Amino acid sequence: MKIDLTETTSSKINAALVQARRDIGTPAIGMVLTLVIVTDEENAYDALKSANDAAHEHPSRILVVIKRVSRSPRSRRDARLDAEVRVGADAGSGETVVLRLHGELVNHAQSVVLPLLLPDAPVVVWWPDDAPPDVARDPLGALGQRRITDTYASENPQDALTQRAAAYAPGDTDLSWTRITPWRSMLAAALDQQPVKVSSVAVEGEAENPSCELLAMWLADRLQVPVRRMSSDGPGLTSVRLETKDGDIVLDRADGSLATLCMPGQPDRAVALKRRDTAELLAEELRRLDPDNIFEAALKFGVSKLGAESPAAAPAKADAKAAPADSPETVTGPKADSAPAKPAAKPAKKAPAK
Repeated sequence: MKIDLTETTSSKINAALVQARRDIGTPAIGMVLTLVIVTDEENAYDALKSANDAAHEHPSRILVVIKRVSRSPRSRRDARLDAEVRVGADAGSGETVVLRLHGELVNHAQSVVLPLLLPDAPVVVWWPDDAPPDVARDPLGALGQRRITDTYASENPQDALTQRAAAYAPGDTDLSWTRITPWRSMLAAALDQQPVKVSSVAVEGEAENPSCELLAMWLADRLQVPVRRMSSDGPGLTSVRLETKDGDIVLDRADGSLATLCMPGQPDRAVALKRRDTAELLAEELRRLDPDNIFEAALKFGVSKLGAESPAAAPAKADAKAAPADSPETVTGPKADSAPAKPAAKPAKKAPAK
Protein backbone atom coordinates (compact mmCIF):
# COMPACT_ATOMS: atom_id res chain seq x y z
CA MET A 1 0.00 0.00 0.00
CA LYS A 2 1.22 3.47 -0.94
CA ILE A 3 -0.10 6.75 0.44
CA ASP A 4 0.98 10.09 -1.03
CA LEU A 5 0.88 13.11 1.26
CA THR A 6 1.48 16.63 -0.07
CA GLU A 7 2.30 19.62 2.14
CA THR A 8 2.01 17.43 5.20
CA THR A 9 3.43 17.21 8.73
CA SER A 10 5.10 14.54 10.86
CA SER A 11 1.93 13.97 12.88
CA LYS A 12 -0.10 13.34 9.72
CA ILE A 13 2.54 10.88 8.53
CA ASN A 14 2.35 8.97 11.81
CA ALA A 15 -1.44 8.85 11.55
CA ALA A 16 -1.17 7.55 7.97
CA LEU A 17 1.21 4.78 9.12
CA VAL A 18 -1.21 3.65 11.84
CA GLN A 19 -4.19 3.71 9.47
CA ALA A 20 -2.29 1.82 6.76
CA ARG A 21 -1.32 -0.96 9.18
CA ARG A 22 -4.95 -1.32 10.19
CA ASP A 23 -6.11 -1.40 6.59
CA ILE A 24 -3.79 -4.27 5.68
CA GLY A 25 -4.57 -6.14 8.90
CA THR A 26 -1.19 -5.92 10.68
CA PRO A 27 -1.60 -3.49 13.57
CA ALA A 28 1.36 -4.91 15.52
CA ILE A 29 4.86 -3.46 15.05
CA GLY A 30 7.64 -6.06 14.75
CA MET A 31 10.48 -3.79 13.67
CA VAL A 32 13.83 -3.78 15.46
CA LEU A 33 15.32 -0.41 14.44
CA THR A 34 14.88 2.81 12.48
CA LEU A 35 17.10 3.27 9.44
CA VAL A 36 17.44 6.88 8.28
CA ILE A 37 18.81 7.26 4.73
CA VAL A 38 20.09 10.71 3.80
CA THR A 39 20.48 11.01 0.04
CA ASP A 40 19.41 12.91 -3.05
CA GLU A 41 16.83 12.21 -5.72
CA GLU A 42 19.39 10.64 -8.06
CA ASN A 43 20.57 7.96 -5.61
CA ALA A 44 17.34 7.45 -3.64
CA TYR A 45 16.06 4.49 -5.68
CA ASP A 46 19.24 2.39 -5.40
CA ALA A 47 19.66 3.20 -1.70
CA LEU A 48 16.06 2.30 -0.90
CA LYS A 49 16.28 -0.96 -2.85
CA SER A 50 19.39 -1.98 -0.88
CA ALA A 51 17.71 -1.02 2.40
CA ASN A 52 14.59 -3.04 1.56
CA ASP A 53 16.72 -6.09 0.77
CA ALA A 54 18.60 -5.70 4.07
CA ALA A 55 15.27 -5.33 5.88
CA HIS A 56 14.48 -9.00 5.19
CA GLU A 57 17.13 -9.76 7.82
CA HIS A 58 16.50 -6.67 9.96
CA PRO A 59 12.83 -5.57 9.83
CA SER A 60 12.94 -1.81 10.24
CA ARG A 61 11.22 1.49 9.66
CA ILE A 62 13.07 3.14 6.78
CA LEU A 63 13.00 6.94 6.58
CA VAL A 64 14.42 8.32 3.33
CA VAL A 65 15.35 12.00 3.68
CA ILE A 66 15.63 13.77 0.30
CA LYS A 67 16.59 17.44 0.39
CA ARG A 68 15.20 19.13 -2.69
CA VAL A 69 17.20 22.09 -4.01
CA SER A 70 15.06 25.19 -4.52
CA ARG A 71 15.74 27.23 -7.65
CA SER A 72 14.23 30.61 -6.83
CA PRO A 73 14.67 32.82 -3.71
CA ARG A 74 10.94 32.68 -3.00
CA SER A 75 10.83 28.86 -3.04
CA ARG A 76 13.86 28.74 -0.76
CA ARG A 77 11.93 30.73 1.83
CA ASP A 78 8.86 28.47 1.67
CA ALA A 79 8.99 25.32 3.81
CA ARG A 80 7.12 22.29 2.48
CA LEU A 81 7.13 18.59 3.30
CA ASP A 82 5.90 15.94 0.87
CA ALA A 83 5.83 12.29 1.91
CA GLU A 84 5.18 8.87 0.48
CA VAL A 85 4.14 6.17 2.97
CA ARG A 86 4.65 2.51 2.02
CA VAL A 87 3.52 -0.48 4.07
CA GLY A 88 2.93 -4.14 3.36
CA ALA A 89 4.35 -5.66 0.19
CA ASP A 90 5.52 -2.25 -1.07
CA ALA A 91 7.80 -1.81 1.95
CA GLY A 92 9.40 -5.24 2.24
CA SER A 93 9.57 -6.49 5.83
CA GLY A 94 8.89 -3.17 7.54
CA GLU A 95 7.64 0.33 6.80
CA THR A 96 9.03 2.98 4.47
CA VAL A 97 8.49 6.73 4.49
CA VAL A 98 10.06 8.83 1.73
CA LEU A 99 10.39 12.44 2.91
CA ARG A 100 10.99 15.25 0.41
CA LEU A 101 12.01 18.48 2.09
CA HIS A 102 11.66 21.82 0.32
CA GLY A 103 12.79 25.34 1.11
CA GLU A 104 13.80 26.33 4.63
CA LEU A 105 12.83 22.88 5.91
CA VAL A 106 15.99 21.47 4.32
CA ASN A 107 18.01 23.01 7.18
CA HIS A 108 15.79 21.45 9.85
CA ALA A 109 15.49 17.84 8.70
CA GLN A 110 15.99 16.52 12.25
CA SER A 111 12.74 18.18 13.38
CA VAL A 112 10.85 16.16 10.74
CA VAL A 113 12.60 12.85 11.41
CA LEU A 114 12.53 12.89 15.22
CA PRO A 115 8.74 12.33 15.63
CA LEU A 116 8.88 9.43 13.14
CA LEU A 117 11.50 7.34 14.99
CA LEU A 118 10.37 4.07 16.50
CA PRO A 119 10.09 4.40 20.30
CA ASP A 120 12.71 2.54 22.38
CA ALA A 121 14.47 1.23 19.25
CA PRO A 122 18.01 1.94 18.01
CA VAL A 123 18.54 4.42 15.20
CA VAL A 124 21.03 3.95 12.34
CA VAL A 125 21.80 6.82 9.93
CA TRP A 126 23.23 6.00 6.50
CA TRP A 127 24.70 8.33 3.87
CA PRO A 128 24.95 6.26 0.62
CA ASP A 129 26.82 9.00 -1.25
CA ASP A 130 28.22 12.31 0.01
CA ALA A 131 28.35 12.54 3.80
CA PRO A 132 28.98 15.63 5.96
CA PRO A 133 32.55 16.16 7.23
CA ASP A 134 31.63 15.27 10.82
CA VAL A 135 28.73 12.81 10.80
CA ALA A 136 28.51 12.58 14.61
CA ARG A 137 27.92 16.34 14.91
CA ASP A 138 25.49 16.46 12.01
CA PRO A 139 21.90 17.12 13.25
CA LEU A 140 20.63 13.90 11.67
CA GLY A 141 23.74 11.91 12.63
CA ALA A 142 23.30 12.94 16.26
CA LEU A 143 20.02 10.97 16.31
CA GLY A 144 21.73 7.63 15.60
CA GLN A 145 23.66 5.10 17.65
CA ARG A 146 25.40 4.02 14.45
CA ARG A 147 26.41 6.23 11.50
CA ILE A 148 27.29 4.55 8.17
CA THR A 149 29.17 6.30 5.38
CA ASP A 150 30.79 5.11 2.14
CA THR A 151 34.08 6.78 1.22
CA TYR A 152 34.11 4.82 -2.06
CA ALA A 153 31.39 7.21 -3.30
CA SER A 154 33.54 10.26 -2.48
CA GLU A 155 35.31 12.27 -5.16
CA ASN A 156 38.64 11.76 -3.38
CA PRO A 157 38.47 8.59 -1.23
CA GLN A 158 41.87 9.08 0.43
CA ASP A 159 40.98 12.60 1.58
CA ALA A 160 37.64 11.27 2.79
CA LEU A 161 39.40 8.61 4.90
CA THR A 162 41.63 11.26 6.45
CA GLN A 163 38.56 13.35 7.18
CA ARG A 164 36.75 10.38 8.76
CA ALA A 165 39.77 9.69 11.00
CA ALA A 166 39.96 13.28 12.20
CA ALA A 167 36.24 13.44 13.05
CA TYR A 168 35.77 9.85 14.24
CA ALA A 169 33.28 9.24 17.06
CA PRO A 170 32.20 5.89 18.60
CA GLY A 171 29.47 4.47 16.39
CA ASP A 172 30.95 5.63 13.07
CA THR A 173 31.63 3.04 10.39
CA ASP A 174 32.15 2.89 6.64
CA LEU A 175 31.07 0.41 3.96
CA SER A 176 34.62 0.43 2.57
CA TRP A 177 35.62 -1.25 5.84
CA THR A 178 32.74 -3.72 5.58
CA ARG A 179 33.88 -4.77 2.11
CA ILE A 180 37.14 -6.22 3.46
CA THR A 181 35.57 -8.42 6.17
CA PRO A 182 36.06 -11.63 4.09
CA TRP A 183 39.67 -10.64 3.36
CA ARG A 184 40.41 -10.03 7.03
CA SER A 185 38.82 -13.34 8.01
CA MET A 186 40.75 -15.28 5.35
CA LEU A 187 44.10 -13.69 6.24
CA ALA A 188 43.58 -14.25 9.97
CA ALA A 189 42.73 -17.91 9.33
CA ALA A 190 45.83 -18.32 7.15
CA LEU A 191 48.08 -16.91 9.88
CA ASP A 192 46.51 -19.26 12.41
CA GLN A 193 47.69 -22.18 10.26
CA GLN A 194 51.20 -20.76 9.76
CA PRO A 195 52.88 -20.07 13.15
CA VAL A 196 55.54 -17.81 11.65
CA LYS A 197 56.36 -14.15 12.02
CA VAL A 198 55.42 -11.85 9.13
CA SER A 199 58.28 -9.57 8.10
CA SER A 200 56.46 -7.33 5.60
CA VAL A 201 53.20 -7.06 3.67
CA ALA A 202 52.17 -5.93 0.18
CA VAL A 203 48.56 -4.92 -0.59
CA GLU A 204 47.53 -4.49 -4.22
CA GLY A 205 44.32 -3.00 -5.58
CA GLU A 206 42.71 -0.14 -7.47
CA ALA A 207 44.30 3.24 -6.88
CA GLU A 208 41.04 4.95 -5.89
CA ASN A 209 39.63 2.12 -3.76
CA PRO A 210 39.61 3.08 -0.03
CA SER A 211 39.14 -0.57 1.02
CA CYS A 212 42.75 -1.21 -0.04
CA GLU A 213 44.00 1.59 2.21
CA LEU A 214 41.92 0.35 5.13
CA LEU A 215 43.20 -3.21 4.75
CA ALA A 216 46.79 -1.97 4.53
CA MET A 217 46.35 0.17 7.65
CA TRP A 218 44.71 -2.72 9.52
CA LEU A 219 47.60 -5.07 8.69
CA ALA A 220 50.20 -2.46 9.62
CA ASP A 221 48.46 -1.76 12.92
CA ARG A 222 47.86 -5.38 13.92
CA LEU A 223 51.11 -6.95 12.68
CA GLN A 224 53.40 -3.98 13.41
CA VAL A 225 55.37 -4.54 10.21
CA PRO A 226 56.05 -2.40 7.11
CA VAL A 227 53.22 -2.52 4.55
CA ARG A 228 53.52 -1.57 0.87
CA ARG A 229 50.48 -0.28 -1.00
CA MET A 230 50.61 -1.10 -4.73
CA SER A 231 48.19 -0.20 -7.53
CA SER A 232 46.50 -2.50 -10.03
CA ASP A 233 43.71 -2.34 -12.59
CA GLY A 234 41.29 -4.07 -10.21
CA PRO A 235 38.52 -4.87 -9.86
CA GLY A 236 38.70 -3.62 -6.27
CA LEU A 237 41.20 -5.32 -4.00
CA THR A 238 43.23 -7.86 -5.99
CA SER A 239 46.09 -9.29 -3.89
CA VAL A 240 47.68 -9.45 -0.42
CA ARG A 241 51.17 -10.89 0.11
CA LEU A 242 52.46 -11.70 3.62
CA GLU A 243 56.22 -12.26 3.51
CA THR A 244 57.75 -14.69 6.03
CA LYS A 245 61.07 -16.52 6.37
CA ASP A 246 59.41 -19.80 5.32
CA GLY A 247 57.83 -18.35 2.19
CA ASP A 248 55.06 -15.97 1.17
CA ILE A 249 51.40 -16.30 2.10
CA VAL A 250 49.47 -14.94 -0.90
CA LEU A 251 45.75 -14.29 -1.29
CA ASP A 252 45.16 -13.34 -4.92
CA ARG A 253 41.83 -12.43 -6.54
CA ALA A 254 42.18 -11.39 -10.16
CA ASP A 255 38.56 -11.59 -11.33
CA GLY A 256 36.63 -10.16 -8.37
CA SER A 257 34.95 -13.48 -7.62
CA LEU A 258 37.29 -16.44 -7.04
CA ALA A 259 40.56 -16.13 -5.13
CA THR A 260 43.61 -18.37 -4.76
CA LEU A 261 45.25 -18.89 -1.37
CA CYS A 262 48.91 -19.93 -1.46
CA MET A 263 50.75 -20.97 1.72
CA PRO A 264 54.21 -22.51 2.21
CA GLY A 265 54.18 -26.30 2.36
CA GLN A 266 50.53 -26.58 1.26
CA PRO A 267 48.84 -26.94 -2.13
CA ASP A 268 47.14 -23.88 -3.58
CA ARG A 269 43.44 -23.74 -2.90
CA ALA A 270 40.57 -21.81 -4.48
CA VAL A 271 38.34 -19.81 -2.13
CA ALA A 272 35.11 -17.89 -2.80
CA LEU A 273 35.76 -14.18 -2.34
CA LYS A 274 33.16 -12.40 -4.44
CA ARG A 275 32.48 -8.70 -4.36
CA ARG A 276 29.31 -8.17 -2.33
CA ASP A 277 26.50 -5.78 -3.19
CA THR A 278 25.38 -2.87 -1.01
CA ALA A 279 22.44 -4.77 0.53
CA GLU A 280 24.77 -7.46 1.93
CA LEU A 281 27.16 -4.82 3.29
CA LEU A 282 24.33 -2.91 4.93
CA ALA A 283 22.86 -6.06 6.48
CA GLU A 284 26.27 -6.87 8.00
CA GLU A 285 26.56 -3.42 9.57
CA LEU A 286 23.05 -3.61 11.00
CA ARG A 287 24.00 -6.78 12.93
CA ARG A 288 26.04 -4.78 15.42
CA LEU A 289 25.16 -1.53 17.18
CA ASP A 290 28.24 -1.19 19.41
CA PRO A 291 31.35 0.83 18.46
CA ASP A 292 33.85 -0.93 16.19
CA ASN A 293 37.17 -0.49 17.99
CA ILE A 294 39.14 -2.39 15.32
CA PHE A 295 37.87 -0.05 12.62
CA GLU A 296 38.79 2.94 14.78
CA ALA A 297 42.36 1.70 15.28
CA ALA A 298 42.84 0.99 11.57
CA LEU A 299 41.32 4.31 10.50
CA LYS A 300 43.41 6.37 12.91
CA PHE A 301 46.63 4.61 11.86
CA GLY A 302 46.76 7.16 9.06
CA VAL A 303 46.34 6.92 5.32
CA SER A 304 49.15 9.46 4.89
CA LYS A 305 51.66 6.73 5.81
CA LEU A 306 50.79 4.68 2.73
CA GLY A 307 53.04 5.01 -0.33
CA ALA A 308 51.35 4.82 -3.72
CA GLU A 309 52.72 3.19 -6.87
CA SER A 310 51.59 3.70 -10.45
CA PRO A 311 49.58 0.91 -12.13
CA ALA A 312 52.32 0.50 -14.75
CA ALA A 313 54.97 -0.13 -12.10
CA ALA A 314 52.82 -2.48 -10.03
CA PRO A 315 53.35 -5.72 -12.05
CA ALA A 316 57.12 -5.34 -11.95
CA LYS A 317 57.12 -4.50 -8.24
CA ALA A 318 54.83 -7.44 -7.43
CA ASP A 319 57.43 -9.92 -8.69
CA ALA A 320 60.41 -8.09 -7.26
CA LYS A 321 61.88 -8.65 -3.83
CA ALA A 322 60.31 -6.65 -0.97
CA ALA A 323 61.68 -3.15 -0.53
CA PRO A 324 63.80 -2.53 2.59
CA ALA A 325 61.99 -1.33 5.68
CA ASP A 326 63.68 2.06 5.62
CA SER A 327 62.25 3.09 2.22
CA PRO A 328 59.85 5.97 3.05
CA GLU A 329 58.14 6.03 -0.36
CA THR A 330 56.72 2.50 -0.44
CA VAL A 331 56.19 1.32 3.12
CA THR A 332 54.03 2.05 6.11
CA GLY A 333 54.22 0.84 9.65
CA PRO A 334 56.32 1.44 12.75
CA LYS A 335 59.66 1.01 10.93
CA ALA A 336 58.65 3.48 8.25
CA ASP A 337 58.47 6.31 10.83
CA SER A 338 61.36 5.38 13.11
CA ALA A 339 64.14 4.23 10.71
CA PRO A 340 66.55 7.09 9.92
CA ALA A 341 67.93 7.55 6.45
CA LYS A 342 71.27 5.82 5.88
CA PRO A 343 74.15 8.28 5.27
CA ALA A 344 75.92 8.09 1.95
CA ALA A 345 79.22 6.20 1.91
CA LYS A 346 82.28 8.44 2.09
CA PRO A 347 84.74 8.22 -0.84
CA ALA A 348 87.96 6.38 -0.15
CA LYS A 349 91.05 8.53 0.43
CA LYS A 350 93.79 8.38 -2.20
CA ALA A 351 97.20 7.13 -1.13
CA PRO A 352 99.87 9.84 -1.08
CA ALA A 353 102.29 9.81 -4.02
CA LYS A 354 105.76 8.50 -3.23
